[in-house]
Amino acid sequence: MKEKKLNRIPMITFNKVFIYLLISAASILTFVSCEGVELNPENTVNIAQINEYGILADSLIEFQNEVKKNETLTDIFLPFNISYNEIYNLVQNSKGVFDVRKIKPGDKYTFYVSNDSSKSVKYFVYEEDAINYCVFDLRDSVNIYKAKKEVITKERLTNGTIEHSLYYCLEKQNADPNLALKLSDVFAWAIDFYSIQKGDNFKVLYDEIYVADKFYGVGRIKGAYFNHKGKDFLAYFFENENEKDYFDENGNSLKKAFLKAPLKFSRISSKFSPSRLHPVLKIRRPHLGVDFAAPSGTPILSIGDGIVTTVARNSGSGKYVKIKHNSVYSTGYLHMSRFAVGIKPGVKVRQGDVIGYVGSTGLSSGPHVDLRFWKNGHLVNFLKEEFPPSKPIDSKYKEEFLQLRDHISSKLFSADSSITQVAIN
Repeated sequence: MKEKKLNRIPMITFNKVFIYLLISAASILTFVSCEGVELNPENTVNIAQINEYGILADSLIEFQNEVKKNETLTDIFLPFNISYNEIYNLVQNSKGVFDVRKIKPGDKYTFYVSNDSSKSVKYFVYEEDAINYCVFDLRDSVNIYKAKKEVITKERLTNGTIEHSLYYCLEKQNADPNLALKLSDVFAWAIDFYSIQKGDNFKVLYDEIYVADKFYGVGRIKGAYFNHKGKDFLAYFFENENEKDYFDENGNSLKKAFLKAPLKFSRISSKFSPSRLHPVLKIRRPHLGVDFAAPSGTPILSIGDGIVTTVARNSGSGKYVKIKHNSVYSTGYLHMSRFAVGIKPGVKVRQGDVIGYVGSTGLSSGPHVDLRFWKNGHLVNFLKEEFPPSKPIDSKYKEEFLQLRDHISSKLFSADSSITQVAIN
C-alpha cells in the first residue's frame, strides 16, 4: 500500500503543477495579446531591430501607408499632430533634397512614432521608388537625407526548349518573363523573336536583382546561347574603358547596321513577292516589302541610324515615314496609325528610336507595318540581305575577351551554375 501511495503522490503533484503552468501561460498570452491591441493600431507593427531604412526602431511604433490621389504632404502630416507651421518648416528644410511637388499616388511612406502617450513623430520615410527613399529625422534638430536600400545581385542560369512561346517557357522555369525582352534586345540584330518556333532552345546566364531581400527584376545578361531554326547564336557581354557591348564567340559585335525587324515582337504576315494577291484589291500585283503584323499602337522602331526624309500620308501607303541611312540604303514604314512626337523631315534618328505606331491606314486589311527597303535606289527583299557585323573587339582586348568568353561558356554549358551574391553600395 505504501508503494502505491508513493506512486500516486508525485502524479497528483505533477498534474497540479502542469495545470498551474497552463493557466499561467494563458494569462501571459492574454496579457501580450491585450498589450498588442493597445500598442498596435490596425496599420502598425512593432519593430525591434535596424530596419531596411537603417533606422533603429525598437520601442517605436510604425505606421505604413500609401499616397492617395490628390493627397499632399500636408494631408499626410496633419493626422500625426504636426502643425501647419512645422510642415512649412519641414518643406523649407527639404529643398534641394526632397521635392514635395513630386509625391504621387501609390508611393509608400512610413511614420515612426514614440511608444508613449505623446505619440510624437521621430522619423518619416518616403519611398521615391523601390530602391531610393528620403528620411525626415525629427528626433532633435531636423535632418533630411536621401538613401538607398541594399541591392543584391544573384547570378542565375536558366535554359529551356520552346514549346509554345518564350514567355511560357520562362514561366515554366520560374524565371521572370521580362527576361524575354532582355534576350530580344541582345539578339535584335540576329533573330526576329516573333519567328521563334517549337524546338528552338536557349541558355542564359544573367543577374537577378533583389532589394531588401525581395525580387526586384532582371539585371544584365552576362552570356546567352540561342538555337533558332537549327542555327546557333552566342552572346557575351564585354566592357573596357572604350566600349561595352555584346559580342559573338569570335569577338564580333552583335550589332549590325540594321535591326532584324522594326518591332520588338511581331510576326511576318506577308513576304516580299513579285506577284501577291492583294488582300484589299483582290488582284495580283507585286508586294515589294515585308509585312510585320502586331497590335495597333505597337511602337515602330527605325531599324538603323539615319535622317528622316518623308513624313506623309497617301491612299495606298497610309501614314508612312521614309528614312535615308546612307548613300546606299533607305527604309520606309507604311500604314502607321500615327507618327511619334518630333518625327519630321530632317530629324536624325538612331537605331531603335520609335518613329511611329502600328496601324491600318491606307490599303490595309489589318494592323501591321509594311517595311520597304531600298538599296541603291531599288526596292529589295530585306529578309535576304546580308549585312556585315560592326567592328570587332580591338586586338589589344582580344585575349581578355577570350578569357571572359571561356569563363562564361563554362557556366552556360555546365550542368549547374554557381550562385554568387554581390552587394552594390
